[in-house]
Formats: sequence, C-alpha cells, structure tokens
Amino acid sequence: MAFENQYIQQRIEKANQLKELGINPYANNSDRNTTIAKFMNVNSDIGTLEDKRDENRHYIVAGRIKLFRLMGKASFLKIEDESGLLQIYVARDNLPEGFYNTIFKKNIEVGDIIEVGGYPFVTNKGELTLHVSDLKILTKAISPLPEKFHGVTDKEIRYRQRYLDLIMNAEVRKTFHTRSRVISLTRRFFEDKGFLEVETPMMHPIAGGANAKPFVTLHNALGVERYLRIAPELYLKRLIVGGFEAVFEINRNFRNEGMDATHNPEFTSIEFYWAYKTYKDLIVITKEYFEYLFDHLELPTLLPYGDLEVDFSKFTEIPLVESLSVIGNVPEAIVNDKEKIIAYLKEKHIDVNASMNLGQLQGELFDEYVEGKLINPTFITHYPVEISPLARRNDENPELTDRFELFIAGREIANAFSELNDPVDQLERFEGQMQAKESGGDDEAHEMDEDFVIALSYGMAPTAGQGIGIDRLVMLLTNEHSIRDVLLFPAMKPQTQETKPEEEE
Repeated sequence: MAFENQYIQQRIEKANQLKELGINPYANNSDRNTTIAKFMNVNSDIGTLEDKRDENRHYIVAGRIKLFRLMGKASFLKIEDESGLLQIYVARDNLPEGFYNTIFKKNIEVGDIIEVGGYPFVTNKGELTLHVSDLKILTKAISPLPEKFHGVTDKEIRYRQRYLDLIMNAEVRKTFHTRSRVISLTRRFFEDKGFLEVETPMMHPIAGGANAKPFVTLHNALGVERYLRIAPELYLKRLIVGGFEAVFEINRNFRNEGMDATHNPEFTSIEFYWAYKTYKDLIVITKEYFEYLFDHLELPTLLPYGDLEVDFSKFTEIPLVESLSVIGNVPEAIVNDKEKIIAYLKEKHIDVNASMNLGQLQGELFDEYVEGKLINPTFITHYPVEISPLARRNDENPELTDRFELFIAGREIANAFSELNDPVDQLERFEGQMQAKESGGDDEAHEMDEDFVIALSYGMAPTAGQGIGIDRLVMLLTNEHSIRDVLLFPAMKPQTQETKPEEEE
C-alpha cells in the first residue's frame, strides 16, 4: 500500500498530533502578501543599512521547507516557492509561548509547506533572511523528500513522478517556464502577423494530414471508428477554401509509433496556412519567427546544444537531391537511379525495401547520410513528389515539389510547402498513396480523403502551409536531449512491481 512506509507513518502521526493540538495541518487559506523573488528584490538594500535590518518592514511569505537546521533556541530554514529560495530565522522567544518546543520542533520538518511573517535582515555571512515572528503550517507532507538538494536523478522517478522532480529540481521548472513562454510567444507572433487562431477536430473519420500510424478509437453513439488526429492540415486547408486567409492552430497530434529521444505518442505543434503565399514566403517568416523568439527569450544567436554549437545567424538552403552528394557524399551518378540506389544501400549493409519508388529511396539516402550533418539551420527544399502527397508540384520540374523541411542540430524542426490546390492532381496523389499501401511499399501511406478533394474542387487560393514541432523546438532552446525532458508527463511503459517509486527511492 502507498502509506506502509515507516517514515510516512511517522509523518501521519505528526499530522494527527497537530490536529489534537487544534491545528489543521491542511489549511484552507494563506495570508501571503509577496513572493520570495519580490521579497529579495525589494529588500536588496538591507545590507547597506547601519544595523543590516529593518524591523518596520513586514512581509508574509509561504513555501516548502527545503532545508531545516534545528538548534536549541533558534533554527535556520530555507523555504522555496515557485519564484525562489529564501532563508528564514525562527527563534523560540519570538513565537507564542510553547509553540517552538511543542509544535515547531516536534511536528514540522523538511517537505512541509509553511507561511511565515516577519522582517528582513542580513546575517553575518551576508545572506538576506526573514526574521520570523509568525509561523503557520499550511500543508503537512507525509512523504519525505529525497535527501537535501541532490534532487531526483533517477529518470524513471523523474518522469513518473514529475511533481517530485519539479519540487527538487529548479532547473526542470525553468525548462517548463521556457516551454510555456515559447508557446505564448508563438501565439503572439502569429497574431501580430494577422493570423487567426482556430480549433479543429481531434477525432478524425480519416487518418489524414501526414504519413503516420494513427490511434484508433470507437465512437459509441455513431457506431464508427475514429482516429486521434495525426495532423490538423486537411481541416485547416478546408478553412482556406472557406475564405479565411491566414489561420494557425497550436495543439496536440497523436501518432501510434515508437518512442525515442525525439518521439512521443502525443506531441505539440503549430500548423499555419497562408493564402496567396508560397513556400518561399514561409522561409522568410520562419527566419523572422526565430529572430522573434531569440529576442524575447534573450538567447544568444550562437547557441550550445550538447557538444554542438548552433549558429542561428546562418540559415542556408539546399535542394534535397543536391544535398545527397554535396553534404551526404553519395556519388552524384546514382542519386537519380532507383536500381543504383538500391545497390548502393545494400553495399553499405543498409536494409532497403526494393519496392520503394525513386523518391522514397532518395528519402532513405537523405535520412542515412545527410540529416545528422545539418547542424546550423538548413532549409532542405524540393522534395520528390512521391514523398510529398499534399505539396504542390514545382513548375520547372514536376517530379519535385515546392516544399522544405527545416533541420537544426541534426533534427527536423519544421515541414512546409506550397499547398497542392489542383483537385485532380490531389485525387491522383491519394490514389497513388493507396496503391503504395496495398502493394506493401508503405504501410503509413496517406488515406484517401474524398471530402477534401471535393473541398479543393470549389477552389483554394494559392496557399503555403507549415508545421513546427514545439517539443523539439523547446529541446533545442533549453539544451535538452530527450523529448521526455520537455514534456510534463511523457508516455511511459506500464509500471511493474519491480519498479515501484517507493522501492526505487
């Protein structure tokens, strides 16, 4: 059972003792009038005063006890709220008679959340401290925290018990503050550009908008299967058909695929669609977007990422097929020949499906030999039409599309293209995708969406659209190397008896 641990039982007994003394260990209110950060800021001048204290200033702060140095008649504690850490000084003679020995020393400990009132002073060691005259317990913690400030290092515990991770690791809280700011700034950037934020369905009758395996559920009332969306693209483009000219959506997508350092079954992205624009316009706005983020987050343009250093002042562009030889060192003579690519991959002992078409094989070469080398921001353009079922064909070479993907630090961050608005071409692409799926060449091929084709038949203005993975973007900006470190509650395997958190601790 959850509360069988002897230390938890001891803390439960202390909570009961507080109740017997007429003190509710789970208070319903607090009189806190400032945060720790504001207290530190407002009282930064205390050290310059003659006696390094000001008893005329009175503040009430609250926070979780993170350190407790219990002495005879006085104690030093450190409490923490979301804004910071503060040292407090608790003396027996400054509290109601009997409170220090009967309540404070016996029943309050590390992990508890308390409220304290008092005045600021600076200790002999130069630390700004709150001299406590009033103390109230707000919440009795019955599970003990990990030892001191070492935090939680076991990743299983960190991800399964994110609340404990957040309690113990200030840097983790900082990462999620950054994530929240990135989402807020993203919304503001596109709104300032004149885009309208919209919401589209999360359950789709057809798994569309990207090549991926969907999660399937049953709609009981309708008696039909529905798919958790893998992308909002086709619904957002229906809105462009309907007359909206610039729309965006920030929300979750779901893909029933493997989990690794950059993949989670549910993830956050922004997708936006812009009428009367092309993929070239998206390259421009993407650069502006990164400049906006870096400016408001006060980040340097030369950003460390693990052992790498990414220069965000250097955005480059190169077509995919050209990148195979220029960056990937694949012999130029083979990159446009299906049989030669198959032979080359086999020679390199790389598994290859011989039923793949040329575009898919070029994609395989790119994944194997180019992607990992793209450190500085790189727009890979002109993807083969076979792997771009929703992108517009290039006017000069109809075997290619007006598409790009943005890669940074060896990972895809964004996908964009001039949208296909020819309904006949779109129908033929869907049919080609279905044939590839039926032949076994691509089990993630795009499903046929007849209603979308019908929507296009009413006419969609020339449009460009883009998706940006928020999770990977936050990883990049916070120097995190697992997607689980930027998701508050990442997907985890079912917990077994051998890995129960209390045993792991």
